[in-house]
This record gives sequence, C-alpha cells and structure tokens, in this order.
Amino acid sequence: MGNIGHKTVEEVNKSIVYNDGNGQQKDNLPVAEIARKITVRILAESGSGSGVIVSRKGQTYTVLTCQHVLDIDKNGKYNVLSADGKVYKARFKVISNPQNIDLALVQFESKIVYPVVTLGNSNLLASDAPIFAAGFPNYHTVNKDEIEDTREWGTKAFRFTDGKVSMVLKDKSLPNGYRLGYTNDVKVGMSGGPVLNGKGELVGINGRLKYPIQGIEVFTFADGSKPSQEMFGKMEPLSWAIPIVIFRQLAEESLQI
Repeated sequence: MGNIGHKTVEEVNKSIVYNDGNGQQKDNLPVAEIARKITVRILAESGSGSGVIVSRKGQTYTVLTCQHVLDIDKNGKYNVLSADGKVYKARFKVISNPQNIDLALVQFESKIVYPVVTLGNSNLLASDAPIFAAGFPNYHTVNKDEIEDTREWGTKAFRFTDGKVSMVLKDKSLPNGYRLGYTNDVKVGMSGGPVLNGKGELVGINGRLKYPIQGIEVFTFADGSKPSQEMFGKMEPLSWAIPIVIFRQLAEESLQI
C-alpha cells in the first residue's frame, strides 16, 4: 500500500479516466445517467447502504463505500445490486486505513460489462459549484405520517439529487475524513454513494446527514475542538462527504490489485 509521502502533488491530483470496458468514456453523458450506471446498493442481512463502482479488472469489480455501511452486518455477508437489477455476492477487500477514514471496499464478480466512474479532483471544488449526490434511500416518505421500506424496490429505490458545494474544510476535519459540506438532500441508505461534479467525476462519498439530533457534539473536529456557534450554524444544514482525494491518498493502488 502506497504512502502519500511518496507521491507528488501532481500524482495525487492527476485525473484518472475509467471507461465502460469497451473504450467508451462516459464523460459526455448527463450526470444523472452516469450516476445511475455507476451507483450500486449494498445489501446486508441487517441493513443496506450504497456504493460506487471504481474499478474493473477482468471480471472483478471494486466498489467504494463507507465502512459504517459494512459495519451493519457483523457476519460480513453482503450482496451488491447493480444498475441492471442483478444481485451479486460481494466480499470485503482489506485496505490499509491507519487514520480510521470511513471508507471501505467490496468486490464482486460478473461477466457483464458495467461502467466505472471517473475519479475527479476534489481539491478543485469551489464554493457554490454544482454538485450531485446519488444512492439508495432505505425509506420512502409516503406522507407526513407514513414511510415505506425500499429494500424490495430493486433499482426503483435509486435517488439522484442536485445541489451546491457549501463548505470544504481545509485546516480541520470532522472525524473519519469528512470535509466536504454540500446542500444536497441525502437520506439514510445513501451513505457510500457517489458525490459527483458537473462532469460526472467522483469527488466524494456520501456519509453524514443534515441536522443530526446530537447537535453540535456531532461536529466536534478530529482534533477534539468544536466549531464556533456561527460555524456550527453553517455546518448543521449540510450533508457531508469524504473528499475523493482522501481515498486516492489512502488506497488508490488497491484498484489495480
């Protein structure tokens, strides 16, 4: 596993373009269509979450998700629901993660060619830039008094939202790598799903929801300090993601294994 100290800035920030296996890059597709094709649902016995296909080698696909999505099943048994409605058995792929970043990988095998996301450069995100989030919410609101479980909905449960970048933490980080705040409405179950820029490139991974009931305590930074009340007021109404540059520093080499 490579160490960030052995990479140049140019190497970390370089743009990697993946394709659909037939040499057709997906950059010219609308972002919503890209999102639908590269987003998967991760199903466990006791819950579910989302993920994004980040690599293909032969018939082996690698999916990036959140560690807390996988922690819902202590037996380590997962299935992946792909965009065409097929369900595959998945296995956990170990990566070196000394900083306890909330990211993890699973892999599945398929002879079908699925599109693979392009990894973007989250360092280039500017305030108010358009941003898009995708995933599979666990529940659908029927009305103010009723919600419906989406576990048996298949691909119908897919959700795509648009919004803007609101805050990128530079000098501090929330625990487990969360630094990217955005206005998109992200629901329970969309953790692990992709955050895409206007080109459809992966710039983050969903993981934290707006208005947590624990209040300011949830926004204690990784160094133990707390935001000011003014800053908390700006952070609370945002969804939060892990910028993709953190994954690239942590485990990009694992995509080649």
